[in-house]
Amino acid sequence: MAAADISSALARTLQFLRAERGWSLDQLAGRSGVSKGVLVALEQGRSNPNLATLAKVSDAFGVPVTRLVDMPDQPSVRITGPAESRVLWHGPLGGTGTIIAATEPPWAAELWRFRLLPGEQFGGDAHAPATREMAWVEEGTLTLTVAGVRHEVSAGQCARFPGGLPHAYANEGTEPILLTMIDVVPPAPG
Repeated sequence: MAAADISSALARTLQFLRAERGWSLDQLAGRSGVSKGVLVALEQGRSNPNLATLAKVSDAFGVPVTRLVDMPDQPSVRITGPAESRVLWHGPLGGTGTIIAATEPPWAAELWRFRLLPGEQFGGDAHAPATREMAWVEEGTLTLTVAGVRHEVSAGQCARFPGGLPHAYANEGTEPILLTMIDVVPPAPG
């Protein structure tokens, strides 16, 4: 593998691992003992690090050094379609909840599409404490209850809230609701 290929692979991998963990450059510098300036140069593909630097960075991420310079066959962009979607919730009146896609942990994000018919509801339980949710209503008016407090969310509006609180989605109107939801799930404690 050419030095330019290694630098390019390292830059992509560092950006990916840092984003995956939600770390800033300062946090990675603190965890690895590698200066922020060196890390910036590595992420920009402008530096060829020595093995000691690679070892410090890989230890901070908890991955082998080979992972930092690996050039995977799988592209960094993954495109999925309807065949990969799964209906995981069926409402009693015909509504559906479909998981469209999800990212890998830690900090996994799930993309959902729900259709709630009048009189249907789902949810009620809290997720893990640091979970975050967003629900964008495309059609209809959603009644969202979070920690016992009711909120009306109309078409074109988006609700953001801590998914670690008990919450439920309901269609108390006379028209179907179409909504897109994103759940961001925190890493497991450890």
